[in-house]
Amino acid sequence: MSYKTIIVHAEKSRHAKQVIALAASIAAQEEAHLAGIAATGVSRYIYQSGMIDPMAPAASDHLARHLDALHERARAALDDFETQMQGSEVRSWEGALIDDEAGAGLALRGRYSDLLVLGQVDRDQPSPVVMPDFPEYVVLNAGRPVLVVPFAGHFDHVGKRVLVAWDAGVAATRAVVNAIPMLRRADLVEVAVFNAEDAGDAHGDIAGADIALYLARHGVKVDVIRQRTRIDIGSSLLSLAADLGSDMIVMGCYGHSRLREILLGGVTRTMLQSMTVPVLMSA
Repeated sequence: MSYKTIIVHAEKSRHAKQVIALAASIAAQEEAHLAGIAATGVSRYIYQSGMIDPMAPAASDHLARHLDALHERARAALDDFETQMQGSEVRSWEGALIDDEAGAGLALRGRYSDLLVLGQVDRDQPSPVVMPDFPEYVVLNAGRPVLVVPFAGHFDHVGKRVLVAWDAGVAATRAVVNAIPMLRRADLVEVAVFNAEDAGDAHGDIAGADIALYLARHGVKVDVIRQRTRIDIGSSLLSLAADLGSDMIVMGCYGHSRLREILLGGVTRTMLQSMTVPVLMSA
């Protein structure tokens, strides 16, 4: 099991270079093809809806100029991606521009990949391309694992010491399985189980033992940490990651989207807002 196709979001932001560098390091390790995807930020449905109306030339011209500016921004992002790739160890890569809103466009393209790498939304740097719910929308709609990179900090490499948030749920199971290529390379993977007594018999006789055995059979060096906490699980997870020196968290993403409204579970919401290390999520 390995990643053969990785997608990274290419955009014009102060954090894009680091996100691309991290995606490139994973692609080089996995000998994977890396696709840098830049989105114009305009939904593909605008063309289908007839909003560019030849009978209203003034409005159409104004909209066309706006679209041209967004295309130029996306092309500039691809130029930056290609420049960065030329100095990388990635042997197979491509850049692609999509006429779509970033979340919908990457979620669709992501279905033909093994991993997507995105940046956490920086609310201090609003983007005309990225909506505030960008990472969670992609996680919930791509059907593929997504590595979300914090905008604060430096992360040239990840996966040496990994913390897995394990609650025996379906999303957590998908996240663990999807992370196996990276977990195999880790020096140590620590499986965190919080408040196992509250989960009934979901964890079996010994909380975390079954998933640890599963990972060990895949050649993963694994340990289990069981903790009781009275604060919210998301904050407990971030605190534990800091104490252990973890450089990546693996967890399930709990939530659902209705049109463009996304309802997230509490742990997922905390992590997306306050992450301190890259987080690999699956829904």
